Amino acid sequence: MSSAELVKTAVIVEDDPDIRHLLAEVLESAGFSTVSVGNGIDGVRAVVNYQPLITTLDVNMPGMDGFEAARRIRQQSDTYIIMLTGLEEEADVVLGLGAGADEYVVKPFRPRELRARIEALLRRPRAGESAAAATPRQESVGPSFPTARVEIDTSAASAGTDVLLRPTAGEVATAGTAWLMHRDLHLDPDSRLVRLAGEDLDLTRTEFDLLATLMESKRRVRSKADLTLVLRGESYVTSYFVGDADKRAIEAHMTNLRRKLGDNPVTPRYIETVRGVGYRLTSETAAP
Repeated sequence: MSSAELVKTAVIVEDDPDIRHLLAEVLESAGFSTVSVGNGIDGVRAVVNYQPLITTLDVNMPGMDGFEAARRIRQQSDTYIIMLTGLEEEADVVLGLGAGADEYVVKPFRPRELRARIEALLRRPRAGESAAAATPRQESVGPSFPTARVEIDTSAASAGTDVLLRPTAGEVATAGTAWLMHRDLHLDPDSRLVRLAGEDLDLTRTEFDLLATLMESKRRVRSKADLTLVLRGESYVTSYFVGDADKRAIEAHMTNLRRKLGDNPVTPRYIETVRGVGYRLTSETAAP
């Protein structure tokens, strides 16, 4: 089978069969073949075997929960991870994003909104890809699909052996020429490289996008709602509503980003909080 004929794959990790079925319908309508499993351990195995473009993860599952599954998947794969969480458990959103999820969907979710979020994710480059090369790819590393949908029976308890995770070899990116600079922090939007004091900085896709937005905006304040829409994609057509959970998610990403920058929010060197509004870069002339 040629690369043009390879099918986009999505892995669904969800213990509720009705939600599994609904997720499969939404993803298949978006052109994906689906693999569905009912627990976190089998979900990690499915991602390792099928290397999907999209993975949906339920938060509350028997055995391995969605947080641990996301951490293990992220060690092994650059699949886009969409976390599913209950409306009343906003802390799950923060924990899920910290574990490596790219997006979250609140239950009960609207199929059209899920479809729009998936389309927005696919417009964003994945780890190790430049913006110019951010076209969806599907590697033929797992079993071929006899049909558009695969449901893996997880009614029996999974075997005691766990998934062995291999370290992912990082791709070497060629540095672009249009570096954004702020103090000793340098960012190249084309190669998606970040260097702090001459050392490469390892950021998640979302952390990179947030930092790039702030560095492009310089001293212009970007609100949490504004940053949420940036992450969703400029053509997010279903809804422009930004709720409290979205804003908490931005706060969680910003906390992780500041930690990696070694930035103290009380006496910031790179990113400062404008109380009640949002975030912006510090002044170049301000004391560290």
